[in-house]
Amino acid sequence: MAGVMEGVNRRTQLVGHNRLELLLFRLGGKQRFGINVFKIQEVMQCPPLTHLPRSHNVVRGVAHMRGKTIPVMDLGYAIGLPPLTESSSCFVIITEYNRSVQGFLVSGVDRIVNANWEAILPPPAGAGASSYLTAVTHLDDELVEIIDVEKVLAEVTHASEEVSEEIRAHSGAPETMAQQHVLVVDDSSVARNQIVRTLQQIGVKTTVARDGREGLNLLKAWAEESGPMVSERLTMVITDVEMPEMDGYTLTAEIKKDERLKNLFVLMHTSLSGVFNTAMVEKVGADQFVPKFKPDELAKAVLERVRSRSAMQAKAAA
Repeated sequence: MAGVMEGVNRRTQLVGHNRLELLLFRLGGKQRFGINVFKIQEVMQCPPLTHLPRSHNVVRGVAHMRGKTIPVMDLGYAIGLPPLTESSSCFVIITEYNRSVQGFLVSGVDRIVNANWEAILPPPAGAGASSYLTAVTHLDDELVEIIDVEKVLAEVTHASEEVSEEIRAHSGAPETMAQQHVLVVDDSSVARNQIVRTLQQIGVKTTVARDGREGLNLLKAWAEESGPMVSERLTMVITDVEMPEMDGYTLTAEIKKDERLKNLFVLMHTSLSGVFNTAMVEKVGADQFVPKFKPDELAKAVLERVRSRSAMQAKAAA
């Protein structure tokens, strides 16, 4: 436990400083890729894999480790590169995304580097909607690509994006829901679309931003128009954590220290999970944390905020 808490304390020092740690790896060529260390449980030489009949062609098999059965995906093949051949000479990065544990097969691992989110940039505009890049950065005069793992997982797992009938039936009066407005901040196009579709099913209007910097600029522009009343205009902000230029922790901290924005309700919706993320969410003053991605859980969180906000407004008007 002491070791865990030491890790929490060390990594929470990055909060508010817009920094992250990246593990660099390769997928069969010279190109280097990066993944946030917070997502990683372990890196190991690839163990023997058991093939699963009728599994997705990206899934190379399952590994049996420490009493668990973990699917192992060929990450390069998933994003359109040639499949890796000799898995026994490869490495597996064990990760936790969206409350599931999976391994990604890579040809080699490089090292961990400390980076500033301001140096993590959106992919080139010409990359297009079909690109698997969520961000890029420069290191040692080379371009490091950060993969949109949420897009990969969405294509492999085909997770449901439907809000249950029970939740929709109790979402509130249509006229009340139509007055709700949520700012969605996420660098993954897949994640943005998942959130927007979820909120559409309960009748909530959305505006989207692709990273924390864009989201903060939009909020400040609204504050210039309406001052502190921006919290009346906006039901809540739903933000991811990992984003180029400005991460969700820094965005939240910036919101909470701005007198015009500090009353905004901020919900962090992230594939990061566990004790590290809980500690960091509390440190920056976010109002709520919901791990990705369960449509019903996200819809419930938004509806609870709508009801609480409506009750406060009714009390103030009385």
